[in-house]
Amino acid sequence: MTLPIALVVEDDPDFAAALEGLVKLEGFDGRSARSLDAARKQLQEQRVDVVLVDLELPDGRGTELVGDEDAANAEFIVVTGHATVDSAVNALRGGALDYLTKPVDRSRLRAALANVLRTRSLKAEVSALRGDLRRLGRFGLMVGASDAMQTVYDLIARVAPTQATALIMGESGTGKELAAQTIHRLSRRHNDPWVAVNCGAISAGLIESELFGHEKGSFTGADRRRTGVFEEASGGTLFLDEITEMPADLQVKLLRTLEESEVTRVGGRAPIAVDVRVIAATNRDPELAVREGRLREDLFYRLHVFPITVPPLRQRDNDIELLAEHFLAEQNREASTQKKWTRPALERLRAHSWPGNVRELRNAVQRAFILADGDIGPEVLNSLVAPAAPRSAAPVVAAGDGVVPIEVGSTLEDSEKRLILATLEHCKGNKNETARLLGISLKTLYNRLNVYRAGSAAEREAS
Repeated sequence: MTLPIALVVEDDPDFAAALEGLVKLEGFDGRSARSLDAARKQLQEQRVDVVLVDLELPDGRGTELVGDEDAANAEFIVVTGHATVDSAVNALRGGALDYLTKPVDRSRLRAALANVLRTRSLKAEVSALRGDLRRLGRFGLMVGASDAMQTVYDLIARVAPTQATALIMGESGTGKELAAQTIHRLSRRHNDPWVAVNCGAISAGLIESELFGHEKGSFTGADRRRTGVFEEASGGTLFLDEITEMPADLQVKLLRTLEESEVTRVGGRAPIAVDVRVIAATNRDPELAVREGRLREDLFYRLHVFPITVPPLRQRDNDIELLAEHFLAEQNREASTQKKWTRPALERLRAHSWPGNVRELRNAVQRAFILADGDIGPEVLNSLVAPAAPRSAAPVVAAGDGVVPIEVGSTLEDSEKRLILATLEHCKGNKNETARLLGISLKTLYNRLNVYRAGSAAEREAS
């Protein structure tokens, strides 16, 4: 049986020899290199399963290897004697699977290497799954085949096998919780607990007990000990929805829990160790929430290790029809019926702007199913969705300097795209100035441009 290969990239020969010996004890074929250049040569000559790389090397930073084409099939574990929160976050964002500090704890190394093997197996499953679902418009619990959703799937596939914290952003009703559940299902924690909490749906007086638990007698009505969701989710994933609605004083305690991996129940004194992966979500612009004082800046950076933006339905091309068919199939299965959409009904659905996004569409499908005696025609939708606006070739404004011509009846997605690209051109490619003029965050601008770029690439491939 061929052993998996571990490459230790470390300029300290004594530490390199010791670490190489440890990885051999864990069942790996250990190799070593003293610099980035030497490591690249080894990566060109052989397939490596995991690279344990020092952050600081004589010829550069170890994380430079993560993006190398020859290292595309390897997992990365960063090892350093100069650990900071920023360096850990940057390493995980860059694609590292884990982060170890010197001197290396044997149990932490064993767990990290075991995770490498699980992750490689999981990534192979995700890769095969992603190929099938690109054709079928499915990914885990999510439905959609548009370029915008393919970008989301790519991000989920990248972050799911890691231990990185993720922050999912998007308008209300876009499916942020489904995205979080998909990350959990594709992670090594998929057999462990999944716990979801809506921080905006719990009163300020109860949320601390909900999160961290309480001891008997700690406050009026506490007639017994209660474990919080961090303890319930230990070993698995905790989803904190609407994180910007959490009271400021609890954000401090949440940050401490994330940093120290332990909780203290209300009324208790002894800290309790927890092993939880946290995924947070918000329908607000988190950077704006920081400026407004709704979200602590230090907590934002701790959660923002791997950001994912779920696009609104108006930016998802043909996904409206795909989702409508999916939701109708659910209703048919439950009622043992075979109702279908008529083409005019689907056109009516496509013409609606869906401000409530996927949640609004799902509710509309359910109501239409109940109202229709047979196949669902556009007349059933009259009271459920707004009629399509008539299209006209006449622009609402004339083209000219500083003016973007937009036809009456243009979709919001197309209008937004034209405005953003025109503003970017007006600013001569300066993205900071473009974001400022549009009144959006720089992150939002980059997300939009990535979607447009992916769409253009797909059009070129199709042609």
